[in-house]
Amino acid sequence: SLLLRGVLAPSGRRGRRPVAYHCDLLKLAKLWFEQVSFPLACRRFDLAHVPYFGSPLFPTTPTVVTIHDLIPLILPAYRGSLLVRAYTRLVAAAARRADAVIADSQASKRDIVRLLGMPSHRVHVVYLAASEHFRPVKDAALLEAVRRKYGLPDRYILYLGGFDCRKNVATLIQAFAHLPICRPADLKLVIAGRLPERDTPFFPNPRRLAEELGLEERVVFTGWVAEEDKPALYSGAMAFVFPSLYEGFGLPVLEAMACGALVLASDRASLPEVVGEGGLLVDPTDVDGLAAAMERLLTDEGLRAELRERALAQAAKFSWEKTARETLAVYRKAVSDVG
Repeated sequence: SLLLRGVLAPSGRRGRRPVAYHCDLLKLAKLWFEQVSFPLACRRFDLAHVPYFGSPLFPTTPTVVTIHDLIPLILPAYRGSLLVRAYTRLVAAAARRADAVIADSQASKRDIVRLLGMPSHRVHVVYLAASEHFRPVKDAALLEAVRRKYGLPDRYILYLGGFDCRKNVATLIQAFAHLPICRPADLKLVIAGRLPERDTPFFPNPRRLAEELGLEERVVFTGWVAEEDKPALYSGAMAFVFPSLYEGFGLPVLEAMACGALVLASDRASLPEVVGEGGLLVDPTDVDGLAAAMERLLTDEGLRAELRERALAQAAKFSWEKTARETLAVYRKAVSDVG
């Protein structure tokens, strides 16, 4: 039997209705559940899988933990208060005691081995995948409906993702401003996603930077995008640009490629693994280099045709079925190693 993290009935017995544990990082309830309630419940099961960085320090059954990334240990801006750092040290120590660790990429595995001191053979790379509805949208009526819904221009470069500082959206806006003036005036940059409520160093508001650069008419902010509309956004874009400084995997890049979008991504962390030969890579801190790569992607028709085919081929290498099979193999190995 297998206990999946958080799928536990209120009585402590398995039940049909999962309980959602929505606790703030600093709340004692979260820590109590992770380190006391959960391991006590695990005693009746053959294996426990904790799908995030928060496994018990004293596991009571073979335990697998998924560590998507080690951002709090790598990027200073994400280390937080003393209490947050103490919690990070606790869960790092707990992860070392897990029987197996699942990482989303080889880049994350290298970080886990280096920073947590985990033996390489206990860290298993299991790639994620894009959902099946991410595929090229060719229905002109659907594309037009999504354009109207989000106020999209006919020609646009797309960013879709988060806005914390590692996403590096400011550099993308600066690079867009550096595109040669010969670019058609109808080409716009579309920034998709819910903007930060406050403009802070950790969550810089890209709208402010666009205004400072005089790009109010050239940058479109869509706000939140419904999941079912994302394939049309990707499919309608001239290019998808993802300049993140660090990712454990980088799912938006894979979603874009699955829709046949032309991808320009950061050459950092996991992104080269995900992009493979399906897109272009660039130094995300080089504004001029990013602008030049965007210009090439927009104007080289031969490259555009080639990359579209390569993007679809690269995306086809990832599937949730493959993810499930490889995860099951980790489960079996963790149980057999202990037994």
